[in-house]
Amino acid sequence: MTQQTPYPPAMPPQAAPAPPRNGLGTTGFVLGLVGLAFSPIPFVGVVAWPLVILGVVFSAVGLARVRKGNATNKGLSITGIVLSLLGLGVCITWIFVFNRAVDEVNEELNRTASVTYEVTGTAENVEVLYGEVLNPRTETAPTLPWTKKTENKGAFKGGTLTALADENGGSVTCKITVDGKVVATNTASGPLAQAVCTGI
Repeated sequence: MTQQTPYPPAMPPQAAPAPPRNGLGTTGFVLGLVGLAFSPIPFVGVVAWPLVILGVVFSAVGLARVRKGNATNKGLSITGIVLSLLGLGVCITWIFVFNRAVDEVNEELNRTASVTYEVTGTAENVEVLYGEVLNPRTETAPTLPWTKKTENKGAFKGGTLTALADENGGSVTCKITVDGKVVATNTASGPLAQAVCTGI
């Protein structure tokens, strides 16, 4: 009688290994890279805020998956975190720079400057229009020189100064001095000559 060789028992089918779940880490890297690229650009950098924050979140979740063995892109996830944090740092720096610029503008607008308006020349009965741009004042100078000192504040601290000769003519020269510095001067001559100065 022939002895039959038994077949080895059938092995149960093994499940295929799960594919690595690298999507979140890759997304975090892309968001961090784009956010960092946008962050230094004035005004456009506002878009970088949500990008870099999401970049940190996605990259961190991707790194957590790597540690659990569910993903294989550890380097990309770490790079995503680094890029996102750099972009976030640039965004925060922009806040301080912007706030400082706003403070400096406010300080300058609220600062009071010593302004001197002067009109010289040979003309007589000169009509003088002077002062702040939105609130000028008028005087008549029978003879020159004519001088007026005021305290101004605002964007145009020097205001305006216009000297208008009468029909008899002559020369008129206007000059505006702000805090001891001449910021505008102009000369005109002849009948109805008009010299205009604008100080900033």
